[in-house]
Amino acid sequence: MSYELTGKLLEKFDTIQRSETFKVREFVVEKSDDINGKTITNYIKFQCVQDRTNIVDRVNKGDEIKVYFNIKGTKWDKDGRTSYFSNLDAWRIEQILQAGKEASSDDDHLEPLDTFTSSSQDAIDDLPF
Repeated sequence: MSYELTGKLLEKFDTIQRSETFKVREFVVEKSDDINGKTITNYIKFQCVQDRTNIVDRVNKGDEIKVYFNIKGTKWDKDGRTSYFSNLDAWRIEQILQAGKEASSDDDHLEPLDTFTSSSQDAIDDLPF
């Protein structure tokens, strides 16, 4: 199941090569909501893995973005003790652009920033030859 969240890019970190075949990159989005007249701010950490680690490259700190992600859960047993971990795996980012300084929400539009590589299952070959 896929989820989405809109907020401000607060931090983006370097890609970490965890093993010879696995790499990960994390970033943080600030999400503020007005609940009963009080502003509640949350800081959500996402991760990108493998060929998706570059989707954060085209956005800058402070940009308003929409993140598409999946929730992944892992069970880990060690020394007779069980632990559970949850990850928010981002697979697409869209930058929210405003037409002008006083743009209303009707003037907002999204620019897709996801990229596909030729090794990706989602790659589309639209060349005429």
